[in-house]
Amino acid sequence: MDLFKKAPEKKPLGQFVYEELKGAIINGKLSPGQRIAESRIAQVMKISRTPVREAFHKLEREGWIRHLPNSGFFVSGLSREDVEETFGIRAALESYAARLAALRHTDDDLASLETKIQEYQEHMDRGDIEALFIINTEFHDLLYMLSRSPKLIKMINDLRDQIYRYRRVILRVKEMARRSNEDHKAMLKYIGKRDAENVEVLVKEHILRGKEVVLRQFDKGEIS
Repeated sequence: MDLFKKAPEKKPLGQFVYEELKGAIINGKLSPGQRIAESRIAQVMKISRTPVREAFHKLEREGWIRHLPNSGFFVSGLSREDVEETFGIRAALESYAARLAALRHTDDDLASLETKIQEYQEHMDRGDIEALFIINTEFHDLLYMLSRSPKLIKMINDLRDQIYRYRRVILRVKEMARRSNEDHKAMLKYIGKRDAENVEVLVKEHILRGKEVVLRQFDKGEIS
C-alpha cells in the first residue's frame, strides 16, 4: 500500500492520517467497500496504531468509513439517496450563491473567472483530465466567493469533499467535461450583465445535469 506518505514529524499524527485517508477516498485511491486495517496503515506510515485509531474514529463519525463487527473497517459506499440528497442541497445553495454573485460582484472580480475558463480549456485540449477536477473546483469556489455571503459559502464548503468526489465522476464523461466549460462561460456572461435570474437557473440546471450523470453511472454499477 504505497499510496500514503510517511508521517511528518511536526504535524499532529492523528490529523495527518485523517487527511491522508480522506484524500485517498475522495480521489478514488481507496474504493467503496475496500477494507482498511489499522495495523497496515500504521506500518506503511511508520507510526503507532493510536493516531490511526483516532483518524478512523473521526472518519467513521463523518461517514467516510464504516465498522462491521468482527470484520473491521471498510470504505463507505454511496447510495442513490446520497446522490439525490447531495445534489438537491447543492442545487439550492449554489444557484442562490450565483444569484448573489451576479448582484454583488465588482467588475474587477470577473477576470479571475475568465482565467479559470481559459485554463480549463487548455487542459481539456491536452486531455489532462486530472487538472480539470482541480480547475473546475477553483472556478466554482471563486464564483461563490462573489456572493459575499460567509454563511452561505460555509454551507457550500461543508459539502466540498462530497462535491469533489462526484465531480471526478462527472468530468470523466467527455461530453460533460466540454459542456461544463460552456456552462461556465454562460455563467460569466450572465454575472457580467448582473442577470441574477438567468444565472440562478443556469447553475441549478448545471448541477442537476451532473446528478443525472452520476445516477446513470451508479445504476450501471460503475460507482458504488
